[in-house]
Amino acid sequence: MIVVTGASGQLGRLVVEQLRAKNEKVVAAVRTPEKAQALSSLGAEVRWADYDKPESLEAAFKGADKLLLISGSDVGKRVPQHQAAIDAAKRAGVKLLVYTSAPKASTSGLKLAGEHKATEAAIIASGVPYVFLRNGWYIENYTRGLEGTLAQGAVYGAAADGRISGASRADFAAAAVAVLTTPGHEGKIYELGGAPFTMKDFADKVSAWSGKTINYVNMSEREYRDLLVKVGLPAPFAEILADSDANIAKGALEIPGGDLQKLIGRAPETVEQVLARLPKP
Repeated sequence: MIVVTGASGQLGRLVVEQLRAKNEKVVAAVRTPEKAQALSSLGAEVRWADYDKPESLEAAFKGADKLLLISGSDVGKRVPQHQAAIDAAKRAGVKLLVYTSAPKASTSGLKLAGEHKATEAAIIASGVPYVFLRNGWYIENYTRGLEGTLAQGAVYGAAADGRISGASRADFAAAAVAVLTTPGHEGKIYELGGAPFTMKDFADKVSAWSGKTINYVNMSEREYRDLLVKVGLPAPFAEILADSDANIAKGALEIPGGDLQKLIGRAPETVEQVLARLPKP
């Protein structure tokens, strides 16, 4: 039996769908089971699991052979949340813990990477057999909200000509499914990403897709942070996004090695393929 945490989230739902397509026995662990009817309709068993309620976790993980621990979304709170899940997995006798981490987590300068580095260390210290899936950025992070980009005729950022080895959520889900359903992955650390692109490349691809000229406007980290705050993002989140872009400029999200393609057995989806699924403007 495979337990998937965060199963009602965008990545988790895709993992559950793909596992059920393989007729795997799946438990969808979610914070609000009453909102998870779609997962039940796929044939998954839905269980309550709240990272902030450790007492819920061991019951949610009971009987699991394998656990996919999808990193929580509460930045700043994730280390204790993940520790609670790791402890519960150990008590439940989980035989393989698969964790969705961040690129180059153990050495990255990304502010976001710190909690992932600490979580990886906690998993290793627990003694539970593990696999780390160091997922790159979702292409969908860039393709959502394109209405504003098209209206302004520009994409803004602080990534300079740094290369981003992005991939679609569906492909990251497929990698997780491969690790959960095939042998030989225990103790592995996979750096997962697709074909690299710069933000200028992305702007050019949006131009080709939309038929409208889109430029990439590069800014300093501070200028980009201030712009994000100006358009309504909370300052702490704007700080994280600007820091991420500044690190992209230094190569933090260029991921060599082809681990994603090896796991899913094909070339990862490209920006063009993700754009092609969107309604034309």
